[in-house]
Amino acid sequence: LSRYCFVFALGYLTVCQITRVYIFDYGQYSADFSGPMMIITQKITSLAFEIHDGMFRKNEDLTPSQRCLAVRRMPSLLEYLSYNCNFMGILAGPLCSYKDYITFIEGRSYQLQQSEANGKEDTKYEQTDPSPNIAVAQKLLICGLSLLFHMTITKTLPVEYNIDDNFRATASWPVRFFYLYVSLMAARPKYYFAWTLADAINNAAGFGFRGYDKNGGTRWDLISNLRIQQIEFSTSFKMFLDNWNIQTALWLKRVCYERATFSPTIQTFILSAIWHGVYPGYYLTFLTGVLMTLAARAIRNSIRHYFVESPAVKLCYDIVTWMATQAAISYTVVPFVLLSVKPSFTFYSSCYFCLHIASILVLLVFPLKRTQKGSKKHESVQPVWSRKLEEESLLQKNSYSTTNNSFSQKQEITCRYQALKQ
Repeated sequence: LSRYCFVFALGYLTVCQITRVYIFDYGQYSADFSGPMMIITQKITSLAFEIHDGMFRKNEDLTPSQRCLAVRRMPSLLEYLSYNCNFMGILAGPLCSYKDYITFIEGRSYQLQQSEANGKEDTKYEQTDPSPNIAVAQKLLICGLSLLFHMTITKTLPVEYNIDDNFRATASWPVRFFYLYVSLMAARPKYYFAWTLADAINNAAGFGFRGYDKNGGTRWDLISNLRIQQIEFSTSFKMFLDNWNIQTALWLKRVCYERATFSPTIQTFILSAIWHGVYPGYYLTFLTGVLMTLAARAIRNSIRHYFVESPAVKLCYDIVTWMATQAAISYTVVPFVLLSVKPSFTFYSSCYFCLHIASILVLLVFPLKRTQKGSKKHESVQPVWSRKLEEESLLQKNSYSTTNNSFSQKQEITCRYQALKQ
């Protein structure tokens, strides 16, 4: 039933996307009904699989993250509607798990367990009603700076200028690649603004508390959707994806990558394209992303260990990989911004499809390591996103409560720490 729910919800979202794009406003970025539908689709499908995992699958057949996210009783109608339509995340999300939301609604999100420094014992950290004021103020400041940057800089560096005939004819290759980088970097603050504002709204309502750090400081990043510093200074394709639209990346992993029977990377990128909409540029971006991801993974697995012994050599390696990553990301996402086939192919043809060809050559030269999917010894398969992100998510996602009265809070946390040892 979870798969039928997934197909129906995604199909309905696709109908909404087709209606918006080809009937109302093709090529326009507007806030309409399709945006909330994207978030609701994530919630409906993730909850369907979590219920399926908790009520219809054996515990030993689940991965550590699936085991901790599993919902073991059917939600009531009020709980279901409240989770999908609550005011905090109805417009821009971000996605939160059902168990985190119910824990917050029931007022148990502040009664957290904090591990001792040696990791062997769990003790109650006695502190109630932490204030989100500082976290909200910081995020609102980021929103203001992002909006200011978007209103002043972004419009002076349009991505469309990359396919301008005069620019392509007169500019040198270094100038063209530099403008490609800065124009795509200038296009990101609008996402920083929207996602950070959505996170701040949830925090202001009291949702998003992750616990206390070892110094007793509060952490309000339970459902944060991005890490700006890591994005701008990412030294690998994987690192960029780790920190961009984090909650959607986790959703894609849990509903697709972990459950795919073949080519999980390809299936995950195709699902991401379908979820984003029906513009051809989305599909060009995510299909290009498949090549880039596989090529980057192959290179990293094959040569990185040669450059980590010496700090000086590793610094040079990080600089080179940062430049390569930023060029690859910018090259990949141009169709995502241009939307249509013709301008996207105009851009790629002007670059002679150089990174497409380079990625294919890399995959021919450097073999990809195969992972044993489905093996109990390999429950947590390394996806496109890093293991570090998944380990953090096991701590932040649904680790503070359980919807089944037969599972105590202590059992839930024991499950979480066992998962981290995998």
